[in-house]
Amino acid sequence: MNLLVSPQWLIAHLKDPNTVIIDCRFTLGMPNEGKEEYAEGHIPGAVYFDLEDDWSSSVTDHGGRHPLPDVGELTAKLGTAGISPQTNVVLYDDQKGCMAARGYWLLKYLGHKQAALLDGGYSAWVKAGGHVTHGKPIHKAVSYVPDIQPHMLRSVTDVREALGSPNTALIDSRAMNRFTGENETMDPIGGHIPGACQYDWQEAVNEDGTWKSPEELRERYKGLAKHQEWIVYCGSGVTACANLYAMELAGYNNGRLYAGSWSDWITYPDNPVATGVK
Repeated sequence: MNLLVSPQWLIAHLKDPNTVIIDCRFTLGMPNEGKEEYAEGHIPGAVYFDLEDDWSSSVTDHGGRHPLPDVGELTAKLGTAGISPQTNVVLYDDQKGCMAARGYWLLKYLGHKQAALLDGGYSAWVKAGGHVTHGKPIHKAVSYVPDIQPHMLRSVTDVREALGSPNTALIDSRAMNRFTGENETMDPIGGHIPGACQYDWQEAVNEDGTWKSPEELRERYKGLAKHQEWIVYCGSGVTACANLYAMELAGYNNGRLYAGSWSDWITYPDNPVATGVK
């Protein structure tokens, strides 16, 4: 299974007993909308995983607005959904892939080998004539034993140590007006981590929510040195996963996630803050 699958591919594999589909629809600021959309209609067999209930843990003083979930709790939920490390998993949303990318990153962090996003998400599925159902699926529970990949993750300490390092590039995945601090809509302090460069995650996808081609994505990231480690962040560690996924589509494997991201960074008063375009 490729990293990205088409609606036609999923239609052909819908009854594959070793494939489980995860619906990741979620709208920031409207926490119940994804659940409601799932109840109104979803891809047959899809289970629902919520950004804040399943792909995140509770907010504390540090860790950002969407801290990573407890591994034990997440693997228990995956097992209940019939997902083992050997299962083919296809994830989708209707938010241009950013919510599904969070789930994808977490699966990869657990050591999962076979995971993919549905290109274009739920809207593409419906447009392709894919069947929609309202019933909740029942999957036989299995055991999920993770193989954690710690190299994929970077902490606030790692980011502090990377400031000014020629071996590391800090990549901010938010829109430019949030990067500059001119229009911070989610967090109490605007700006960015000093030295970071801005690569809005939405520029990795087309208007219809499909992902740009590997060639287009390689062109997009050509300004970054391939020998560097790329530490990617956003507001709370969600849309950064979309940039990391796009990097993987382009063939790069040197991206790392600062999971707490900007909303974690600003909880430490001594951390420096930059505003403007640089």
